[in-house]
Amino acid sequence: MKYHQINSALFVKNRKKFTAEMKPNSVAVFNSNDIYPISADSTLPFAQHRDIFYLSGVDQEESVLLLFPDAPYENQREILFLRETNDHIAVWEGEKLTKERAFQVSGIRTVYWLQDFHKVLNEMMTYADTMYINTNEHYRATVEVETREARFVKWWKERYPAHNVAKSNPILQRIRSVKESEEIDLIQQACDITEKGFRRLLSFVKPNVTEYEIEAELAHEFIRNRSKGFAYTPIIASGNNANVLHYIENNQQCKAGDLILLDVAAEYANYSSDMTRTIPVSGRFTDRQKAVYNAVLRVKNEATKMLTPGTLWKQYHVEVGKIMTSELIGLGLISKADVQNENPEWPAYKKYFMHGTSHHLGLDTHDYGLLHEPMKANMVFTVEPGIYIPDEKFGIRLEDNVVVQEKGEPFNLMRNIPVEVDEIETLMNS
Repeated sequence: MKYHQINSALFVKNRKKFTAEMKPNSVAVFNSNDIYPISADSTLPFAQHRDIFYLSGVDQEESVLLLFPDAPYENQREILFLRETNDHIAVWEGEKLTKERAFQVSGIRTVYWLQDFHKVLNEMMTYADTMYINTNEHYRATVEVETREARFVKWWKERYPAHNVAKSNPILQRIRSVKESEEIDLIQQACDITEKGFRRLLSFVKPNVTEYEIEAELAHEFIRNRSKGFAYTPIIASGNNANVLHYIENNQQCKAGDLILLDVAAEYANYSSDMTRTIPVSGRFTDRQKAVYNAVLRVKNEATKMLTPGTLWKQYHVEVGKIMTSELIGLGLISKADVQNENPEWPAYKKYFMHGTSHHLGLDTHDYGLLHEPMKANMVFTVEPGIYIPDEKFGIRLEDNVVVQEKGEPFNLMRNIPVEVDEIETLMNS
């Protein structure tokens, strides 16, 4: 891994939080992700399942975590199963976790090779009444492939039909959404790497540069700072491309006078940052661009202040919509009559700002979090309002990552990334 080793104390704490919520006499199992084939002998780069990483720190394929807090013997209460490594694997594939190294990473003392999994699980199931299965229940999830986790659940239900079934996901949604201080530090590191990439761009962007050249500059800066690269597929949208919310072609030339919407960010140690900035190709905003830009910035700043403990996500978006409505009237994009006659299910402001303002951030870019429950201190959210004007061939979005505080305004993890018009123009022309 490119990142520095994370102190195993984080994963010890995470497991304690999870097992504290388990039913008596129950077992929970978590699987690593598959390595997905492309064709022939090609595969996609491995990306670890975030749940097993959150609970163990293990960042390796063919790994399984078993938790059984009420097991009769202490050495059965936390067990890791790993693919057995040897000298041949080390030569062809590089270092894999040994049992000793796995303990250093995870804090788990009982480590078996994967071939012993079914034998050990069978013994654990003779003691247990309930099995926690790990299903993907994220509100944005669309899964069309059968994952390693899904295959295990199917097999387990056939093999142990007499046991009760419980779900891991509701527990994980709650505990993963509230970050430990170590996790906030890791997200901060991802944000700091993103800052380096963005500052690099400000001196690089000129008329006629291509979107993919900008992407390459970012990738260079991210990887040279111990990131695997982008936390999500980058959006580098010049001119009217910015009005396609998930534009990922990144293949057009950036023309003088246009704006570039950059929704780009680095990951670090599997933790995501999520930044959006909008910059002028020629290094200066026009008066109209500046007016729209500053309207978006005001909405972002006001929306940020609302992310406090007890806030409900749905009501928060209603309030942000009111602020955006006022700004759009000021820009002449909608009128008071439009607001008076609006459809409550699709308010007038939605014509120019059609997406949400905030989502949870962490190990996933759209991280775990139960949106119907009040916000809590140490949750991390994005704040990303935008105004999109196809008729004027530009769109502007600004996005920061903030930590909800017990008292006071949220802490901005992207506080050092330029966002004011004057600062961006100065840096682009220095």
